[in-house]
Amino acid sequence: MEALIPVINKLQDVFNTVGADIIQLPQIAVVGTQSSGKSSVLESLVGRDLLPRGTGIVTRRPLILQLVHIDPEDRRKTSEENGIDGEEWGKFLHTKSKIYTDFEEIRQEIEAETERVSGNNKGISDEPIHLKIFSPHVVNLTLVDLPGITKVPVGDQPKDIEIQIRELILKYISNPNSIILAVTAANTDMATSEALKVAREVDPDGRRTLAVVTKLDLMDAGTDAMDVLMGRVIPVKLGLIGVVNRSQLDINNKKTVADAIRDEYAFLQKKYPSLANRNGTKYLARTLNRLLMHHIRDCLPELKTRINVLAAQYQSLLSSYGEPVEDKSATLLQLITKFAAEYCHTIEGTAKYIETAELCGGARICYIFHETFGRTLESVDPLGGLTTIDVLTAIRNATGPRPALFVPEVSFELLVKRQVKRLEEPSLRCVELVHEEMQRIIQHCSNYSTQELLRFPKLHDAIVEVVTSLLRKRLPVTNEMVHNLVAIELAYINTKHPDFADACGLMNNNIEEQRRNRMRDLPSAVPRDKVYSQGASVSEQVDSGTGNWRGMLKRGEDGVPADRAVLQPPIPASPQKGHAVNLLDVPVPVSRKLSAREQRDCEVIERLIKSYFLIVRKNIQDSVPKAVMHFLVNHVKDCLQSELVGQLYKTGLLDDLLTESEDMAQRRNEAADMLKALQKASQVIAEIRETHLW
Repeated sequence: MEALIPVINKLQDVFNTVGADIIQLPQIAVVGTQSSGKSSVLESLVGRDLLPRGTGIVTRRPLILQLVHIDPEDRRKTSEENGIDGEEWGKFLHTKSKIYTDFEEIRQEIEAETERVSGNNKGISDEPIHLKIFSPHVVNLTLVDLPGITKVPVGDQPKDIEIQIRELILKYISNPNSIILAVTAANTDMATSEALKVAREVDPDGRRTLAVVTKLDLMDAGTDAMDVLMGRVIPVKLGLIGVVNRSQLDINNKKTVADAIRDEYAFLQKKYPSLANRNGTKYLARTLNRLLMHHIRDCLPELKTRINVLAAQYQSLLSSYGEPVEDKSATLLQLITKFAAEYCHTIEGTAKYIETAELCGGARICYIFHETFGRTLESVDPLGGLTTIDVLTAIRNATGPRPALFVPEVSFELLVKRQVKRLEEPSLRCVELVHEEMQRIIQHCSNYSTQELLRFPKLHDAIVEVVTSLLRKRLPVTNEMVHNLVAIELAYINTKHPDFADACGLMNNNIEEQRRNRMRDLPSAVPRDKVYSQGASVSEQVDSGTGNWRGMLKRGEDGVPADRAVLQPPIPASPQKGHAVNLLDVPVPVSRKLSAREQRDCEVIERLIKSYFLIVRKNIQDSVPKAVMHFLVNHVKDCLQSELVGQLYKTGLLDDLLTESEDMAQRRNEAADMLKALQKASQVIAEIRETHLW
């Protein structure tokens, strides 16, 4: 299992080559407040002075520190190959293959790289510095040194420095594959430890938190850390380890880490003899190594799955970017043909990519025809906008100066045309909605069906322009046809239509039934033959004219007084001397109750209008979708391929249309590099299985 950590280091190297952190690898994140002794703990684990020192915030960028244990044989071989003089050395990711054997130079490089990105105003950055240390004196570990938790900004630090540091720390410790090393000074209250507090936020059960208590030698006289080290104060699942740091005086006097570790052992034996073998830097290193190995073993199954999923995603992404174009003529024709086919398939409902969030293509067109348009027509009231006064006025205007015995047919035609005309607006709106959906299909095909077009933005724009132009040309033709469909209905009012004749016959029977009921209800003193003779003209016209709608409009009730017209003018006063009478005055309608004859006339006309309107509406509801499909949808489907080829498949346009977007080549290379890294990582994990390490 010891070999698992080098495997993770190898995976880290693989992903470092592509500069990606899409895989959260197992590592140890070091968290603590400023001056809690974080840097001293890390240097003790390395065994060398290599981290920047100073007051205030010193660690201003995450430092990913990989410790690689090398045995003498590997060290000798590596030294010969790279010309290294020494048993320990370091390498930075950003300096490529440069090798550092002077650890003071490593410290200077960390400071320089920090200032290069974060500036010299004590600001922080989340861009990590990668450092790998090779040594026979270290155990295999991957540690992340994070900026110390602070509360108050100093110097030129931004006002929200506390929030920035907190978010940076949470970014790393939220990784479920990380172990949290919470560092707290022994001369502070453990109950108020900021490191343990922030660790609890992402690891409430403490299953991946290890606490380190530093500065055991600086506790107040008469006190000790026995209760803390025994876990009686703050229980932590992975344990709690105490260490002794070098003081600032020790550092100034160039006290080595090795000497500090010896002094630490002596202090623990003297102060905490019963706990000496479970505390100290060496025990901490072994514990971290063991925890990390077990953690890696637990994380590998999920890590393998994640790598395989990402590899498949990047393979698909790389395929969508396509290969560099060699035969431009064939590529252009292929893309045009594919777009035209996908456009037609989307209309027909056979597209490869089916939209699940909303109706699209042919399904939406069907919805427009049978739901939107159909319901709109059904909501149009056959008598909407018509009042009784309108009907009576139309009847009187159609009779001219002569009193009429029958209701003139012209009044019916005038009124029914007015109502039929109202069907034109929703019909044209139906054309507009279908046209809009045909436009939306263009974007749908670009987003889901032909991703290759994203490689060539100019070709994409040109295709959109051609299809939009074709739709634009078909719109007025379709509108004109729909307008003509309504105009055809208005051109000839077919009162001999079978459905209309049946409606007239039914109304004739109703009127005859009403006449008989009235006769049955008359008093016995009234001679029925006289009543019959007065209404004979009506019944004769009805019985002799079944199917002829005018047959029921004859008025035979001579008993209705002539002065009960609906538009009765006021009786003028007698002209007085010196006052002329204006004969051009228009009669003003007076609100009054309609006579029986007027009510019957209006009722018959309204029924006829409603009957004929429903016939026309049924025709329009059937013919408009057919016209739209023929003149717009089917025409575009049939002509789209030839239109695109005719407009775009030209030698002079090849180079311009097939020019890739500026960042497409870069994205293709990045995707290829990432795919290689993922495939290599998959191979590394496969090697673990073969060697039975997992």
